[in-house]
Amino acid sequence: MTRFIERHPAWALIVLIAVAVVLWLVFAIWPPGLEEAIGRKKIFLNAVFNGITLGGLYFLVASGFTLIFGLMRNVNLAHGSLYLFGGYIGYGISVATGSWILSFIAAFIVVALVGILLQILVFRRMEGQDLRQTMVTIGLSIVFADLMLWAFGGDFYQIQTPAWLIGPVELPLMTAVKSSGEAVFLQYPLVRLVIFAASVVIGIAMWLVLNRTRIGMMVRAGVDDRNILAATGVNIQLVFVLVFALGAGLAGIAGVVGGTFQSLSPGEDTRFLLASLVVVIVGGMGSIPGAALGALIIGLAEQLGSVYIPTYAIVVTFLIMVLVLALRPQGLLARR
Repeated sequence: MTRFIERHPAWALIVLIAVAVVLWLVFAIWPPGLEEAIGRKKIFLNAVFNGITLGGLYFLVASGFTLIFGLMRNVNLAHGSLYLFGGYIGYGISVATGSWILSFIAAFIVVALVGILLQILVFRRMEGQDLRQTMVTIGLSIVFADLMLWAFGGDFYQIQTPAWLIGPVELPLMTAVKSSGEAVFLQYPLVRLVIFAASVVIGIAMWLVLNRTRIGMMVRAGVDDRNILAATGVNIQLVFVLVFALGAGLAGIAGVVGGTFQSLSPGEDTRFLLASLVVVIVGGMGSIPGAALGALIIGLAEQLGSVYIPTYAIVVTFLIMVLVLALRPQGLLARR
């Protein structure tokens, strides 16, 4: 942080002012003139929290994608299909057993197994051939989409939220003050907050594994120079299979999350693949903190844009990506 301030004092000042403005908008009581200009504070706070929790969902999808694409250099454009398939598996298990937790476990295991098959049958045969990987996985995503449409139909599905997570929770953020002087506080769905907290825990755990354990060291060494790592006696292919399985399993978990507070339907695979690409580009390839930052930025941009400039909400997302590519092509927090 100190280096960034020393090298880019103007940008540091802009970021500081922006953070101060956001904190004021969140914690202060808005004057009537501001509410007349941009709407009620409750709407703004809901959009902010929706963006943050949506960012948590994007992170779960993109973290698996950044493991496979950013770390292992495998171009898996069927990653969105893994997300949607995991959601369908979670929905089926939750309906059959009534257990929300079991749906996460089943989705992770089943989609991880699919990831293992992809790594062994597809990517191992095309290592270093980015164009072939791109074309083959595009074809696979089309095949998977048709198979899921045949199996599950074109209906919308939503995974039932467990009873202990239903309902709002009151947050210590004032949205207004009544004429009697009583403060009105923001109420927000508990399930979204719990899922976001879980995504934070998963992100921290992934970062610790990749940067503070022997397995993470082997993964990073295998990407940089697999021949040297193989000479030390490490089974590189086994390491890569396990990493691919983890990345795919995370996409399956994200599918259950998405099916819980959004919905599952044909086309969601393409949407979340595109979101993963944007998040990885903005955050930086192979960087878990970068994926988290990129997911947060894109989630907030999408939700705030849909509230205040709905016609151009998608444009804002891609404008952010273009600016990052122009000013910092490697991503905001790319691995060195």
